[in-house]
Amino acid sequence: MKIGIIIGSIREGRVGAAVGQWVLEQSNARTGATYELIDLKSFDVPLFTGARHPMSMNKSYDDPKVQAWSAAVDACDAYVFVTPEYNHGVPGAFKNAVDTLGSEWMGKPVGFVGYGSVGGVRAIENWRTVLANFSMYDVRAEVNINLFTDFTDGEFTPQNRNVVTMGAVFDDLEKAGA
Repeated sequence: MKIGIIIGSIREGRVGAAVGQWVLEQSNARTGATYELIDLKSFDVPLFTGARHPMSMNKSYDDPKVQAWSAAVDACDAYVFVTPEYNHGVPGAFKNAVDTLGSEWMGKPVGFVGYGSVGGVRAIENWRTVLANFSMYDVRAEVNINLFTDFTDGEFTPQNRNVVTMGAVFDDLEKAGA
């Protein structure tokens, strides 16, 4: 089983890259699946303006950037969304990237690592309702990283509880994807 760790922030100066790298490092000790880092920023997914619904595209897109994004997402059996919380919700670029695809997401398990001033909990709750459209199974365990307590002098310094909870997310994802 292959699990994609998707970094959902594309902002300059983002902390999501450090959080995503930490998730990947935590996965290195796992034997139940292989984990791969997928950085949304590297795909430069354009705003969805297509006339056809992505679910009807059969994983074949006109834009090569969208096609590359599709291939990366489709190659995974499950996902960890590393998501910031923007204005009590999901980040626009990440939501757009999800909306740009269709059947690539269908029925696959997803876990969440949220970050923000309250640990990204509202973004995660928002994602749960969005991803229900794709019949995705979202695991209950989630990691909530607080920008005030999990960063020291601008560096990501996760608390021990996050290591334990990350393990629970991995356990649940690997079980759901088996």
